[in-house]
Amino acid sequence: MQIASMHFKARAHANLNDEQLQTNLKKFQGKFVPARRNALVELDDVEATREAARQIRQRALDELDTWLELFEENATASGATVLWAETPGDINRLVLEIAARHRVKKIIKSKSMVSEESALDHAIEAAGLTVVETDLGEYILQINNYEPPSHIIGPALHKSKEEVATLFSNTHKTPWKDEIQALCLEARSVLRQHYLSADMGITGGNFFVAETGSVVVVTNEGNATLTTTLPKVHVAISGIEKIVPTLEDVATLMRLLPRSATGQSISNYVDVLTGPKGAGEFHGAEHMYFILVDAGRTAVLGSEVREALRCIRCGACMNHCPVYQNVGGHSYGWVYPGPIGSILTPMYVGLENALDLPQASTFCNQCGVVCPVKIPLPDLQRKLREEEFARHLRPWHERAALRVWAWFALRPRLYGLASKISVRLLRLLARPNGMISRLPFAAGWTDERDMPAPAGRTFRELYRERASVRQS
Repeated sequence: MQIASMHFKARAHANLNDEQLQTNLKKFQGKFVPARRNALVELDDVEATREAARQIRQRALDELDTWLELFEENATASGATVLWAETPGDINRLVLEIAARHRVKKIIKSKSMVSEESALDHAIEAAGLTVVETDLGEYILQINNYEPPSHIIGPALHKSKEEVATLFSNTHKTPWKDEIQALCLEARSVLRQHYLSADMGITGGNFFVAETGSVVVVTNEGNATLTTTLPKVHVAISGIEKIVPTLEDVATLMRLLPRSATGQSISNYVDVLTGPKGAGEFHGAEHMYFILVDAGRTAVLGSEVREALRCIRCGACMNHCPVYQNVGGHSYGWVYPGPIGSILTPMYVGLENALDLPQASTFCNQCGVVCPVKIPLPDLQRKLREEEFARHLRPWHERAALRVWAWFALRPRLYGLASKISVRLLRLLARPNGMISRLPFAAGWTDERDMPAPAGRTFRELYRERASVRQS
């Protein structure tokens, strides 16, 4: 996938002024957040479950080499082949080698974010093979000139049903229809022929289980089940951080994953796949491959933001993030959007290529509060901000402004005087409704939002006034 994360500000500004996109994003905002809240009520102790999930994921990362070796041993014993991809390019090379070995002509794919990192679909087509995305959202994006996904669990959430209806009508040469059920049935009829004629199925992996050498694939559409059982070859691709020690650990994580992602108690389909089909078994692939991907993950593991690798790709941080909700996933310019993307993208593609992503946060900590594995997302964003300043990657005027602020902050009396003057000037800029619509030298803050004006007095003044009232 082409990296455009260095253009975050321009893309965000364009998306904020895209009326159709803004309408679509507003529809999305009202779905996942209340659904998650209602689903979590079903758990006896949400925080205890989150803590257990955090410990499971952290344990896997702390002893990653051990669990990876155990996974390879058990997966190989079950008849699967384990391969290792150090770079995104290695993913594509390995997939094409497998396809050549088994004389594959057509490949069907379930949703895989890791394959987006390597632009796998483009590599497959460049090799003269056919590839078809079977996740409904990914299929919509594929037939729309391989538009990038805008969300981890809902790749096409930025599109309205009317836009999808027009796309289907133009692509399938069918009458225009805008009923969701009718559109789903149309996609099903088109995809069914590909399931029956494909030679290879490619999936991601929500979890790789070390004790059994299994892959766990979680979906709501059933497409992954067909992708892994009908073709003769199944290739599961995922990052090395997706290892979990045991199936019992998977059970704990599954109490949180669907609830955090879509607000469901359990996903419609949970496939636990171990090796190719054996003698006398009715369904399953004849050949099974695992591709475990590094592509920058070991560098993250050795960094100050290693906790980001606990992510189980539920998307809850995006669903609750006020920045993501307004600018959409495409603003982030690479595979992973939202708060988790503001950490992973700079680490995977280089901080210098994603300077604005760690800044794309209000630090409200909604993302940290809802993360099922307790990733301290604002803290990790702050660490990347500190690294940017340490490496002099921020604009000179921004660094100069902070130096001026620091100079005042080290001189309490001057800082207090400046604060008194500033809050009174800002109060004068307020409209009758108490909001500031434009700030001098800070248009970036007010071009797209109004800000509440201060009370006209500093916190210290208000505190002293309240204290005197209490004493009297």
